[in-house]
Amino acid sequence: MAKLAQPGSAQKRQKDGSRASLKGGRFADKASGSTSDKELMRRAKPRRDPWQVMPTDQAPEGASSPDARPVLRFQATKRSKPPAHLADFDLAGRKQMLKEAGFPPFRADQLSRHYFTHLTTDPHQMSDLPATGREKLAELAFPQLVQQVVERSGDQGMTHKYLWRLFDGAEVESVLMRYPSRATLCISCEVGCGMACPFCATGQMGLTRNLSTAEIVEQVRLARKVCQEGELGGDPCHLSNVVFMGMGEPMVNYRAVLGAIRRLIAEPPEGFGMSARGITVSTVGLVPGIRKLTEEKIPVTLAISLHAPDDELRDELIPINSRFQVSELLDAAYDYFKATGRRVSIEYALIKNMNDQAWRAGLLADLLNARGHGWAHVNPIPLNPTPGSIWTASESHAQAEFVDTLERKGITTTIRDTRGQDIDGACGQLATKSRKERTGK
Repeated sequence: MAKLAQPGSAQKRQKDGSRASLKGGRFADKASGSTSDKELMRRAKPRRDPWQVMPTDQAPEGASSPDARPVLRFQATKRSKPPAHLADFDLAGRKQMLKEAGFPPFRADQLSRHYFTHLTTDPHQMSDLPATGREKLAELAFPQLVQQVVERSGDQGMTHKYLWRLFDGAEVESVLMRYPSRATLCISCEVGCGMACPFCATGQMGLTRNLSTAEIVEQVRLARKVCQEGELGGDPCHLSNVVFMGMGEPMVNYRAVLGAIRRLIAEPPEGFGMSARGITVSTVGLVPGIRKLTEEKIPVTLAISLHAPDDELRDELIPINSRFQVSELLDAAYDYFKATGRRVSIEYALIKNMNDQAWRAGLLADLLNARGHGWAHVNPIPLNPTPGSIWTASESHAQAEFVDTLERKGITTTIRDTRGQDIDGACGQLATKSRKERTGK
């Protein structure tokens, strides 16, 4: 788990000449003494906005009480540990696992090939293994970790959403989407989430437990099999992209997520051999985790779930902002770009009259440009229209003005293609519905 800094603490700043240094939150740019982020926020905010909606105006999405307020949780409420699985280990670890169980270590290569290349855990398909010990080997290496509970299809068969039941009865989701040039899988890394973002269904579930590396990797193996067998869109395709944007905060479950990334990018038979550039890790802003990922120097894409450029709103919208504020978060994201050369994605869910004002688009552009140009790409995300709720989609004219403001200030912007609206495609919806049906809560 990523170790969290204490509220108000700051990470040590790099002091190379290519980076504007920070003192008291102020950029001392060598070209011109640029204004501090706090000053940019103060200047951007209008004196009065009668239409401004705040997250505290309504209970969090899915809350059972009108008085409910977001509560951050970093400790899991469930401590059950899944059985060890071949995908939990690198190749050396797999050999050691087999050796300790009384099997020849060289079988690790064969088992890995079946799992990562042939995408199977069925011992009957492993004819290169001795018939007498085949089932015991498969039972040891591939205990069942996930079981499909629900599969829903939408977008003319181009989107599949899955609800998976884990070994202990907990449930998580993944969404598989096919596009003209790629197939993308959105995966979960935790049961629930402790970040308590009030507009997110998963955030209201709280954190039940972290997934193991193998539980994460299994979602990918099963999706690759669906693509290979032509079940996504009617003909075979290749799973090219994996995004950690499902249930859970990846930086809280850092160790397992990093292990899963290594399995995804390792060459067969140690892993799937995917390109690191096809993998995206999203975070609401746990700066220590971003710093650790930067040190790994694995060129995955970092996505920041920002959703507000000013601390006043983001403190309420993204509770972790009270520990790691916008300036510190964007500094860490910029340093990630410098270390990896990978442009950072800024995720921004547009919420009517809450965060979709043109002045906030201008402030976001100014904050990004203060650190450099071309290092970040903004993805505005349209919400589903929800009449009667503050957590509803922006008006089309507000969305257009928001995007236009960013683009006029030189920020590359792409409105996120939303999928699965007809199949409870948003994060946590299916799992929340299943839990209510099972428990009545």
